Amino acid sequence: MQALLDAGLHRRRQGYRGRFAPSPTGALHRGNLRTALLGWLDARLSGGEWLLRLDDLDTPRNRPEAEASIVADLGWLGLDWDGQVMRQSERRGLYGTVLSALRGAGLLYPCRCSRRLLADISAPHAATPIYPGTCRGLAGGWGAKQGRLPSWRLRLEPGMLRWLEGDGPSAVGDVVLRRADGYIAYHLATAVDELSLGISDVVRGDDLRSATGAQVAVMAALGAPPPRYRHVPLWCDGQGRRLSKREGSEGLAAYRQRGLDAGSVVGDLAASAGLVAPGSRLSAAELRADLARRAPQAWSSSGGI
Repeated sequence: MQALLDAGLHRRRQGYRGRFAPSPTGALHRGNLRTALLGWLDARLSGGEWLLRLDDLDTPRNRPEAEASIVADLGWLGLDWDGQVMRQSERRGLYGTVLSALRGAGLLYPCRCSRRLLADISAPHAATPIYPGTCRGLAGGWGAKQGRLPSWRLRLEPGMLRWLEGDGPSAVGDVVLRRADGYIAYHLATAVDELSLGISDVVRGDDLRSATGAQVAVMAALGAPPPRYRHVPLWCDGQGRRLSKREGSEGLAAYRQRGLDAGSVVGDLAASAGLVAPGSRLSAAELRADLARRAPQAWSSSGGI
């Protein structure tokens, strides 16, 4: 495990490496597509790599046709990725090894708090609920009680976390790394992937900003620094609501129904981010070349979006 994490950190030092990591739970909506375009541009204009990883650990929510749709949509837009498509479901062994190592080091503890209890005890005005450590000092076993297994939480010690520059326990709380239903938690899998794959830069939607602290905390427990993060503004509808797969927000299918080709869609996505004028029509490769000519100094591993 440690050798794999060390190799990833070594790869990170070699230069820019980004990734796009959608969940195969439905078709990509416009906001997802724009984030993919911005991440691809950041990687290519920085002379780096861009990986495609499918975050498919939450098996009950996955849709069989979604993976093919994601791959086809990115290809249609001209957003090429480096290497093979990766799937978190194929990396469960690595996550389990990391989880066992953390537990063996005494960094985890079992938690039997229900969702209802957590909702009742969470700070009512907090942007992200902070776990108050209810089970941290309890002498509870790891086995099932009343037919229910505990979740596994990371025991954060007081101290500053990089990126947040805040105290771990009070700013993030003790993060769940394995859910009570046995599934590996999102924060653990994502943190391990960023490290082991050598990810240097993460470009993602602003809705995931609140998740960053938890992932940085996991990386700190593994003795590793986080990548650089850029959280891009969300694309909202006419009522100011952010787009979501769950609500079936507009994706490529709707663009095509309006008769738009790939160049028009790329232009619309780029215009929404202020990169080109509204109504522009150009391929992803042409957009990349245009930005490189106009402002090459703005696109580097220390600049970018």
